[in-house]
Amino acid sequence: MDYTRIFDIIDQQAKTFPLAQCLSRREDKKTWTHYSTFDFVSTANQLSQGLLKLGLQKGDTIAIISTTNRPEWHFIDLACMQAGIVDVPVYPTISSKEYEFIFNHAAVKYIFVSDKLIYRKIAQILPNIPSLIEIFSFDAVDNLKQWKDLLTNDTVLQQKVTTIKNGIQPSDLATIIYTSGTTGTPKGVMLSHQNIVSNVKDCLIAIPIQPKEIVLSFLPLNHVFERTINYVYFAGGVSVYFADGLESISDHLQDIKPNYFTTVPRLLERVYEKIIKKGNALTGLKKKLFTWSLEQARQCTLGEPKSAIQSAKLALANKLVLNKWREALGGNIKAIICGSAPLQPRLATIFTNAGIPVLEGYGLTECSPVVSVIPFRPSDYRAGYVGKPLPSVQVKLEEDGEILIKGPNVMLGYYKNVEETQKVFNAEGWLLTGDIGSFSADGFLKITDRKKELFKTSGGKYVAPSPIENKLKESNYIDQVALVGDGEKFISALIVPNFDNLKDWAANNSISDLNKDNLTRNTAVRQLYKDIITEFNVNFGKIEQVKQFELLSDEWTPENGLLTATLKLRRKLIKEKYKNLINTFYNKITE
Repeated sequence: MDYTRIFDIIDQQAKTFPLAQCLSRREDKKTWTHYSTFDFVSTANQLSQGLLKLGLQKGDTIAIISTTNRPEWHFIDLACMQAGIVDVPVYPTISSKEYEFIFNHAAVKYIFVSDKLIYRKIAQILPNIPSLIEIFSFDAVDNLKQWKDLLTNDTVLQQKVTTIKNGIQPSDLATIIYTSGTTGTPKGVMLSHQNIVSNVKDCLIAIPIQPKEIVLSFLPLNHVFERTINYVYFAGGVSVYFADGLESISDHLQDIKPNYFTTVPRLLERVYEKIIKKGNALTGLKKKLFTWSLEQARQCTLGEPKSAIQSAKLALANKLVLNKWREALGGNIKAIICGSAPLQPRLATIFTNAGIPVLEGYGLTECSPVVSVIPFRPSDYRAGYVGKPLPSVQVKLEEDGEILIKGPNVMLGYYKNVEETQKVFNAEGWLLTGDIGSFSADGFLKITDRKKELFKTSGGKYVAPSPIENKLKESNYIDQVALVGDGEKFISALIVPNFDNLKDWAANNSISDLNKDNLTRNTAVRQLYKDIITEFNVNFGKIEQVKQFELLSDEWTPENGLLTATLKLRRKLIKEKYKNLINTFYNKITE
């Protein structure tokens, strides 16, 4: 069958390649609980009945908040879809103020929470949500009904579900996803069944997954990237295993040995940092072999033919060292799908040459989300690019380099926000992404920066911070960095050190005080970072070079509001938090 609505994808799996292990989760950190395709469909049908029994009607909204990915999330999602109910997935890490705004803006009638931690987080603002009727939980929570209490097996209600389901059109609203956003109030992106289904079909062409393969899912399902990719898995007949949390990923990789997983650059950077740290701890011949092998993976340019000598050296490096990287990821990885933010080209090169292809893509929530992705073909692997546009997606560049998009994946608009919707579409109906990019001669797209993130020095020169920041993060001693300098004579950098590596360096240089605050003020440490910046500055134009810097002891996280839920910098908030410090760079009087 040709699926046109999201729930059709599951129905197709049930008819063509039903799985005994469609969705799986560890219930007690030890034992995997598996749900078959039949379990998935049956549970969703009973939940749809239960939602109708509550009095919900087509077009009503419910919210889903979960600390981790789990089958119940998809049960609720599918139940809503086929009953015409619009679900509103919400990040577990946002503030109470943001929860209150989203719940009221979407006028949610019911909320599904995963556990007591989420419930406690939202409990204080519940009296301020006049539309809210009741809350249900996945885990047992005092004074809350569980999702299982909604399960209903009634023939008449099922007939009603079927009637509603049959009447749903591909153009109907399926979900409202509130952007985490780097600035401003969250906007509710309205996505139809057609928006998401068109993206699923296109992604299956670029990523040829096979039935009965295994994937690990750990990026938040409330983010459209992981959510749509999960629908791709369902369409491809793949078994989806959900991670307990980020801390369990290594354990899961060894346990289930997946063929694919999706990630964001920040997490892939962390994996690489751990590999490098283990390599640096080696001694003698093992250390030399590690360093030599890493260099072979770094030197071979992706997408270009290798000489016989290069191929031989890389093959030897893989046999001696790099194969252990694949083993650490379970040994069966065919590709890692990476998106949400720019990936360091160095990492794409090293991992892919190590036999772990990184398929970097580009997208945004407003596009359901994928616009382009590196195809699953070795000849098309290349670092620094995000692939060619998907078959049904049109991409063009404005004179200033801004990326414009048109296609069936482009959103219906922002919920209850005509003004903002009009701002992001031009007169010809193209979506204005706010991203700056360029095309290679053979049609590969490269993202250079966010239009809103470009800043101008006092000399009138524009600076794109992201490429410079990504280059600086190649240092083993830099974990996070944000450039500042809008309207100033030169660029400065706020740097969060990689304290694990820095402490090792300090210990090797007879520095006994390893307190983070004290390390950032240590004269020798500051000289180390001065030397690092001097070394990297040769890669940049004169106006792009970092002239001053400050070391910070506090990591930027979604919890403290300095990163989005997808681990992007919230530049405005970072600048506000460190305003006084930034002023010292430019000898300004602090207000």
